[in-house]
Amino acid sequence: MLVIAHRGASGYRPEHTPAAYRLAALQGADYLEPDLVATLDGVLVCRHENEISGTTDVAEHPVFADRRITKIVDGTAVTGWFVEDFTYAELRTLRARERMPALRANNTAYDGLEEIPTFDEVVALARRESVRLGRPIGVLPEIKHPTYFRRLGLPLEELLTERILALGLRPDEIMIQSFEPTSLRRLSVMTRVPLVQLIDSESAPNDFLRTGDGRTYAELIEPGGLREIATYAQVLAPAKDLVLPRTAAGCLGEPTRLVDHAHRAGLAVQVWTFRAERRFLPTATDFPTELTRFATLGLQAIFTDHPDQAVAALRKPALNV
Repeated sequence: MLVIAHRGASGYRPEHTPAAYRLAALQGADYLEPDLVATLDGVLVCRHENEISGTTDVAEHPVFADRRITKIVDGTAVTGWFVEDFTYAELRTLRARERMPALRANNTAYDGLEEIPTFDEVVALARRESVRLGRPIGVLPEIKHPTYFRRLGLPLEELLTERILALGLRPDEIMIQSFEPTSLRRLSVMTRVPLVQLIDSESAPNDFLRTGDGRTYAELIEPGGLREIATYAQVLAPAKDLVLPRTAAGCLGEPTRLVDHAHRAGLAVQVWTFRAERRFLPTATDFPTELTRFATLGLQAIFTDHPDQAVAALRKPALNV
């Protein structure tokens, strides 16, 4: 089973930083996952959201004080500073910081040390670490808010396809993920790399909401919806509770049929997101136990903030009895 480093080794370093990606590679991750947004001048950079006050020191730069603004992003009012309002050169003057300091206090020791990396830099890092560690390490970017960015004249699909071609990325080095089916359909005719349909546990894809398509995520994972996904994507990536729900008491329950149905439609399955902190774990279950329970369900990959612990749990040598 593949281990995908969710925003790098984000349980140990501020997410989407070179340090988080390097550590993830060292800890045994098979893929590094950068979330991609675009600057004003069309450079793809790695941030989980386009609003950056929680993951950078932008608020401490008086020169950018007048760029604080409220925008509607995917139907929600968000106030702060936005990547698309900065040129790449301006963005490079900022430094990254831990997004969840109360939960991951140790990560704050790395606040202010690193710049926001570009997609190109993460690819270069993955390639260097592949050579250094003697094993393949790929990249699995998620394009964030693609409908929103397209309306700004920053089409993420085209921008990413250009970089894939320019960097000579092979299909075995990269997969691309998105919550928006329209975005993946565009990519399916632009590139031959594997595509991953992300599925949330509630609501509906933003592109469907914007265009009046009444279907929800729940409908997309019905057998007919899975067959449709298989016409443009190769992988289904559902939230983990859609695969193994929790009971009312918060314990792990019984698995759904989603993995079997996805496989029957010809889709591989990658599940997100596994975190080792107690607040994210099922009741009366530790992190290795949660992972090994999911591993029995025939998954092809998992996303995790703690790659070392996932590798240790999922790749234990078999005991001779």
